[in-house]
Amino acid sequence: MESNDLEEEEFGFSRNYFLAKELCSSSKKSARKVSDINLVDEQELREAYAKLEFKHEKEINNLVNSYRKSYAEWVFMLRCGFGLLMYGFGSKKGLIEDFASTALTDYSVVVINGYLQSINLKQVTVTLAELLMEQLKPQRKLENHPKNQQPFHTQSMDDLISFLDGPHLDDGESFVCVVVNNIDGPALRDSESQQYLARLAACSHILMVASTDHVNAPLLWNKKMVHTEFNWYWYHVPTYVPYKVEGIFFPPILAHSGSAQTVKTASIVLQSLTPNAQNVFKVVADHQLANPDGEGKWLRMPLNNLYTVCRECFLVSSQITLNAHLTEFKDHELVKTRRNSDGEDCLYIPLTSDALQKLIHEISQ
Repeated sequence: MESNDLEEEEFGFSRNYFLAKELCSSSKKSARKVSDINLVDEQELREAYAKLEFKHEKEINNLVNSYRKSYAEWVFMLRCGFGLLMYGFGSKKGLIEDFASTALTDYSVVVINGYLQSINLKQVTVTLAELLMEQLKPQRKLENHPKNQQPFHTQSMDDLISFLDGPHLDDGESFVCVVVNNIDGPALRDSESQQYLARLAACSHILMVASTDHVNAPLLWNKKMVHTEFNWYWYHVPTYVPYKVEGIFFPPILAHSGSAQTVKTASIVLQSLTPNAQNVFKVVADHQLANPDGEGKWLRMPLNNLYTVCRECFLVSSQITLNAHLTEFKDHELVKTRRNSDGEDCLYIPLTSDALQKLIHEISQ
């Protein structure tokens, strides 16, 4: 009897469960759709965000400045073979770039902005190899280097990494530092990119400083990458600084995205760059504004002409420096490259004349 009662009770529970499901499914469904939502214009949303009051500015500045006391320790850890990984709430872009510009002045520094939507790691590696070569040439430290070596841009990633890891030095004093803002950013989250970054970090002439913001960022790496290649030394450095620059490259939820880069976006990006980089951009802009082709478009500036003008104005000292600026412009989609009828690579800024004039006025203030 007890067994029959138990079975009947279980049957009753099951029957009630399915009856409840039927009642839910037969109830009136909402006719509302996501497409019916009245989306806000993205530019208006960003302008409203820009007007938000930045609270506790003094306390945040004091906190960020307090981290400067650790710069000597960070340099020491880099020289001991560790990669530095900064984590904690708030943008760490300003912090690690300040560290690089003040404490790593003895080394060449290349910045990778992982918050961009696309990054050319091959071009970054070529730049690293060129910078290391420049360090080795004057000091005659390059050993067993063939004179007929292929240009770096024609070599494979494996060959470039082998060069960066090669036994070229006797005193081990030549390094190139890689600063990666948001190593867990959208353009770097794939397995191939992380593996290449790990191999670069393991090179004997590369120092790496990176920041991470996603809570699941460690899932990007396996045990070998964490402990052998990156060899991370973790630093908890919450800054509570708004993600102002990083955020402009992510379309806000429930907003219409613009079809072209706005003047405000370009202005924020340019103001985050060095004065020399801004002046190089102005050279391209001035050429574009002064040379309309009569069809409502602009004559593009040949790369060779740009290097000549920038060299005469003492904005760059070598083609390598100019290429580094151009790579940053292209990554941020500030300039684009096209080939003209003569086969020359030329630059142009994808903005109208009025927008370009307004942009130059904003960054000149």
